[in-house]
Amino acid sequence: MPSFDVTSTVELQEVKNAVDQTSREVGQRYDFKGTGSSAILSEEHITIESSSDDRLNALRTVLEEKLVRRKVSLKALEYSTVEDSAGGRRRQIVNLISGINSEKAKELNKFIKALSLKGVQSQTQGDQVRVSGKKRDHLQSVITELRSHDFGIPIQCGNFRD
Repeated sequence: MPSFDVTSTVELQEVKNAVDQTSREVGQRYDFKGTGSSAILSEEHITIESSSDDRLNALRTVLEEKLVRRKVSLKALEYSTVEDSAGGRRRQIVNLISGINSEKAKELNKFIKALSLKGVQSQTQGDQVRVSGKKRDHLQSVITELRSHDFGIPIQCGNFRD
């Protein structure tokens, strides 16, 4: 029985490269001179920090440009509130969303069932959803519909098997 997996992953090497490029650009740009702006990547989030709110917004824009250029979906980013840091500085944590949580998995399963394609079934397996069906054409139409709908997370369809 043909099947494929629906996953939501973030390529951490691409995120690391984008953060490095952001740091390099911030170090070279005249409008960031003396602001002490920085972008630091940790295991599951990026910390951006600058001297004021407008510089923080500019830093966020530069980071997003670099991520888009490296083909990392902005849907994988979740911004926390801007908080005060030491010395009157501003800081924001950008969480990287990876995996499909149970709420999104239920939404995906419900969406696939609503397509009413004969013989197509979906089930949650950890942080991914496996879709199986009797005909490859039905599965390909499910992939097309999933990609055209916005679930608020980046979705990849892979591991297609016959």
